[in-house]
Amino acid sequence: MKLVKLLANLGYGSRKEVQRLIRSGAVTDDEGNVLGENEVPAHECIFFRGEELDPPSPLVIMLNKPDGYTCSSEDPGSTIYDLLPPRFAHRNPGLNPIGRLDKDTTGLLLMTDDGKLLHKIIHPKSECHKVYQARLDRPLEGHEGELFASGTLILNSETRPLLPARLEVLGEKEARVTLHEGRYHQVRRMFAAAGNHVLDLRRISIGGLAMPENLEEGDWRILDAGEVAAIFGSKD
Repeated sequence: MKLVKLLANLGYGSRKEVQRLIRSGAVTDDEGNVLGENEVPAHECIFFRGEELDPPSPLVIMLNKPDGYTCSSEDPGSTIYDLLPPRFAHRNPGLNPIGRLDKDTTGLLLMTDDGKLLHKIIHPKSECHKVYQARLDRPLEGHEGELFASGTLILNSETRPLLPARLEVLGEKEARVTLHEGRYHQVRRMFAAAGNHVLDLRRISIGGLAMPENLEEGDWRILDAGEVAAIFGSKD
């Protein structure tokens, strides 16, 4: 792949913009030599304005999503793409969330430009369970665990029962819920069906991959192959 196309696919600009950047000397090799349009050294040896080039596809990132951000670039207001380098929104193939989080839900969000990986993670056969921690408006009454695990709970406006889910009580008004599917506002609607209201909701893990304690809200990082494999390494 020519250097112009490579940089354009990584979102550094349109082909014409990238051509101008290359001609201005913005793209160098690891020894500081200016690269020409037709030169294509190893990816790890290419630098843009003195910084390592973004990884090629497939790219998988972990984002600690804050409250108030939506997961679509087409939504009004603040979106998760505002938390990433602007060029990430222009990668080809595009960078998409692997299962969205609601605007008011925080925590672990994975994003990738690998369509096959995205579908593998969200497909029920992969058994990549998702774990959420909820803070509730009213104390738990003791019947919620049995209700969530029953496999018979039908949410309002739906006709198909939920898959069994696991509830772990953490406190009078705090619980951890493990899901094996991802329906619209599912955890919030489950607690509503149990007569309660979720005040705060945070996703803490997907499959065998948990949110690290040192990743602050609004921060992100690229996952390595071992971390991606860990997603499929834990069955619940």
